Amino acid sequence: MPLRFTLRQLEYFVAVGEAGSISLASDKVNVSSPSISAAISQLEEEFGIPLFVRKHAHGLSLSQAGRQFMVQAKKVLEEANSLNHLAGDVMGKVQGPLSVGCLLTFAQLLVPRLRRSFQDRFPGVAVSQHELTQAQIFDWLRRAEIDIALSYDLEVPAELEFVPLAELPPYVLVGEDHPLAERSEVSIPELVDHQMILLDLPYSSGYFLSLFTELGVKARIAERTRDMAVMRSLVGNGFGYSIANIRAISERSPDGRVLRSIPLSGDVRPMKLGLLMTQGARSILNISAFVEHCREIVDVNSFPGLQAPKGRP
Repeated sequence: MPLRFTLRQLEYFVAVGEAGSISLASDKVNVSSPSISAAISQLEEEFGIPLFVRKHAHGLSLSQAGRQFMVQAKKVLEEANSLNHLAGDVMGKVQGPLSVGCLLTFAQLLVPRLRRSFQDRFPGVAVSQHELTQAQIFDWLRRAEIDIALSYDLEVPAELEFVPLAELPPYVLVGEDHPLAERSEVSIPELVDHQMILLDLPYSSGYFLSLFTELGVKARIAERTRDMAVMRSLVGNGFGYSIANIRAISERSPDGRVLRSIPLSGDVRPMKLGLLMTQGARSILNISAFVEHCREIVDVNSFPGLQAPKGRP
């Protein structure tokens, strides 16, 4: 029978039960109040019992069922902590499950290779991966559905930790017949008279459009798509240009059209690729090992998708 709860949900429940309010528990565990509220609601829904009595003026107090639940929750957390010490401090082994999220725009270029090298190094770890949008990554981390995620430094909430791995400057992607296809570099003002295919994902689209608004100009959006492959095919078939930070290894669209990658000139802000996790997550052995592994091997020269395009001679 699958578990109906996560250890992090139990940790948040115990913090609220001891503090008597969600806001005080939020300060104690350094996690946002909405994240804690969601965890409590999920526990109550899964087990079908009210864990707290809500008092508008006096915060929360444990229900009768909640008091019994608290006793067992503390025992589970203590046992989990003992197991973690046994696996880590005593045996000195990195092992067990690790759930990794990744921004879907570059999951196919980065995660399988990272997984392979990490699991070859630590065969006792079972890695699962999840392709998500930036908004989903924030939500899944808060709900403890993933342990860590590869993403960009786009509007990262205060309760999450970001570990940078590489800087990725933006570039322009055009089809071989586009008027700009033979250019060695292109500036943002030179793009405003051309139609744009916008990769319309949460947070990412805001970043791409900010490259224009920061210069007081506006992009001419012809099409919007949430799929990187669709964007590349639209560009390859002459429907407009696009802007991206991650490069596919192939210089062709999925339907075989030739593409050109052109560096953006001027003072354009790069995206930072890195790891996202909840505050304090690096105290868990599997997570800290994955962080250090990524810091060692993620390099713009060893991952083709991270290399910036070179201007045409």
